[in-house]
Amino acid sequence: MTAMSQLLDVVFTVLQIIVGGIGVYQVLLGCAGIVRKKEERRHAVHKSFAVLVAAHNEEAVVGALLQNLGGLDYPKELYEVFVICDNCTDRTAEIARAHGVHAMVRTAPDRRGKGHAIEWMLEELWAYGRPFDGVVILDADNLVSPNFLLEMNEKLSRGERVIQAYLETKNPYDSWVSLSYALMYWYMNRVWQLARYQLGLPNVLGGTGICIETALLREIGWGAQSLTEDVEFTARCVERGIYPTWAHEAIVYDEKPITLWSSMRQRLRWMQGHVFCARRYFWRLVILAFKQRSWARLDAALYLFQPFRFLLYIVYIFMLYAQVATSLIDRMGVTRLLPDAFWTTVGLLLFLQTPLVLWIERKSWKAFLGYIPYQLFLLTWMPVTVWAFFTSNNQTWSHTQHTRAITIDELQHEARP
Repeated sequence: MTAMSQLLDVVFTVLQIIVGGIGVYQVLLGCAGIVRKKEERRHAVHKSFAVLVAAHNEEAVVGALLQNLGGLDYPKELYEVFVICDNCTDRTAEIARAHGVHAMVRTAPDRRGKGHAIEWMLEELWAYGRPFDGVVILDADNLVSPNFLLEMNEKLSRGERVIQAYLETKNPYDSWVSLSYALMYWYMNRVWQLARYQLGLPNVLGGTGICIETALLREIGWGAQSLTEDVEFTARCVERGIYPTWAHEAIVYDEKPITLWSSMRQRLRWMQGHVFCARRYFWRLVILAFKQRSWARLDAALYLFQPFRFLLYIVYIFMLYAQVATSLIDRMGVTRLLPDAFWTTVGLLLFLQTPLVLWIERKSWKAFLGYIPYQLFLLTWMPVTVWAFFTSNNQTWSHTQHTRAITIDELQHEARP
């Protein structure tokens, strides 16, 4: 065997171990999210909240959110809303004042982006003087379920310090792209987030619908100013042994792009921030995991490695093609570390997880039809992830325009089967 053949054999052996291992891990992890354990609220309503709404030129949608927040099933005296009007040039601040909430105007064109805006807002909040128990972070295009603060009150009362709400899509059927986002989030909510919660593993923050104990923010600060401030803050918490948790019944509805181009721009920003955070925190968490024999920290580290999971899924498809569908591996003289039945079984289980989630969640038949173009959407992650890997030092924030103004009543009516 030549040196090149030996090298090729080693590379393919390592690929089989990594890709096969991740596939099995994801299948087993997902099983923990199939059956959801019912939980009841046991604590009295008493926690107070500062609700921060991050907004940059969001006059088209912010009014619907503020109307929504004004009608929550929660005592009005226990929460206040602060709209961060971040470098706005439109009527966002005016609309906020018209709804009777705090319009916090920030002008800092050299430090743009949500992470910087939240850092600034927290300093303003500490100077405000009211001792809130928790800080909720939302985006201006969001809507939230009426029970949102009730669920956060319950979680904080149980001693949880960082909570992520269920991430729902506000406009799933606007286009095949927005439906693909919805399928991705429905899958992750159940198979990633709920599964981890029920196994006692750290959950991951998703950018919006976040509640953080005020005492924790004062203790460690925000300190998350990358393009994916949610991933960065998750890593900072897990590193300190503070595990974010999951609130399945608290729902935040988020507007998703409807064109492929705008979607790829948004996902490029996500992946650039994700790769940046992975480089900063991955090995630190892995070392801590082995030092402290912590499965939770290792799992969190693997999540930070997830920008590459889309590439690994592509490699998984290639392995199915090379070993099962054709004899390419045999012709290349590469060792078959795992049998054909392994790749076929695990591949089928991974493929069926999303339809299973749609069935469990009782989604519309349109969602099942959307699973066909969703495969194309998954493939578009490959160029996005590759490009992000080589441009991750570019942490320039870009704005995603939001236009889907809809009330919570209209949204819930549309969602009824």
